Amino acid sequence: MSRDIVKGQASLESVAAQVLQLAKAQGATAAEAALSEESGLSVNVRLGDVETIEFNKDKGIGVTVYFDKRKGTASSADFSTSGLEDAVRAACSIAKFTAEDPYAGLADADRMASEIPDLDLYYPWDVSPEMAIELARECEAAARNFDPQISNSEGASLSSHEGTRVYANSHGFMGGYSTSRHSMSCSVIAEDENGMQRDYWYSVARDRRDLEAAAEIGKKTAARTLQRLGGRRVGTCKVPVLFAADVAGSLVSHMISAIRGGNLYRKSSFLLDKLGQQIFPEFVHIHERPHTKKVLGSAPYDSEGVATYARDLVRDGVLQGYVLDSYAGRKLGMPSTGNAGGVHNVLIEAGALDQQGLLREMGTGLLVTEVLGMGVNIVTGDYSRGAAGFWVENGEIAYPVDEITIASNLSDMFMQLQAVGNDVDHRGNIKSGSLLIDAMTVAGT
Repeated sequence: MSRDIVKGQASLESVAAQVLQLAKAQGATAAEAALSEESGLSVNVRLGDVETIEFNKDKGIGVTVYFDKRKGTASSADFSTSGLEDAVRAACSIAKFTAEDPYAGLADADRMASEIPDLDLYYPWDVSPEMAIELARECEAAARNFDPQISNSEGASLSSHEGTRVYANSHGFMGGYSTSRHSMSCSVIAEDENGMQRDYWYSVARDRRDLEAAAEIGKKTAARTLQRLGGRRVGTCKVPVLFAADVAGSLVSHMISAIRGGNLYRKSSFLLDKLGQQIFPEFVHIHERPHTKKVLGSAPYDSEGVATYARDLVRDGVLQGYVLDSYAGRKLGMPSTGNAGGVHNVLIEAGALDQQGLLREMGTGLLVTEVLGMGVNIVTGDYSRGAAGFWVENGEIAYPVDEITIASNLSDMFMQLQAVGNDVDHRGNIKSGSLLIDAMTVAGT
């Protein structure tokens, strides 16, 4: 870690300690402070011209105080002594006028992270605007020159961001770490006698050296777009559906939403009271690995300072645990699972087949490469979304399809999961291969 980052973290820790002292002086029985300092560069080009160049350099602090079971929160970007005093005073004033909540308070002291492992999350990139523009242009040019049917572009972008976060509370916990995130993306339009289609591709990583090459991103964008030309609708039917890896993670995210504490204590989840019960076939293993090094999603502790740890969410198809912060845990009579702020690096264990192998196993059905709309009801599990992709016959892609709807219920979809591909998409916080569902209703013509 560079000396500048160490110095920056130490400075944020000093501010956090000052805030806790101010809260104590105001009579707060407990307090916590979350601070961040971030900087970055983003560029966008379209048709070779620079559209935007954005620099950002931000800092902020969130202060939460407790007067027994009354809570107040305030935020500020002013780190001066008077600014901090104002923020703490505002939080205390709010707390004094709020109703008591028996479940409010800091996370339990014995759940605090006692050690903060180095997860290798910080790889700064001293990229100049000129270099960023050159890379974005290279990416877009590779897409536009790929085929004469690429008729237009929505542009290419490059972004590089880094920052340091510190969290402290009156239990005596003080922790901080730095992260980086670099990405490049491209989106183009292809046209033939049947009309126009668009598609995109992107690459994201902690370390710029792990990004796909600019030209490769452009070529992949173009190839994906050309594949969609000649899209048509299919007749309404009930068939197997294969979710491509880059959209399959959304199905896992719906499960995570359904086992999130807030939805559970409000009794607004289709997985209510399913702990210890079968919700997937026996081969399914979904686990959280927050300490995997150098990947997006990993974190040594959650936003309440609670230590994160490796655990199974689903093992042998059986739901093993919920996703809880300390407040939801108290409401449910359970301990925090270290998930204040969300899950950390979730993986559904891959099977033996790649996407092509799963297509052959499916035989005839639908390969979904894009889902649209918000038609997912976490309360009932009802699932209905617009989709695009490819019709598959005899295990081979026959033609592209669009303007269709796929529908089922998430409980049924989970239990009807036939296989998980080994073509895992590692770009996000939820990592999944292609997912083959036995049967869904496809609504077209």
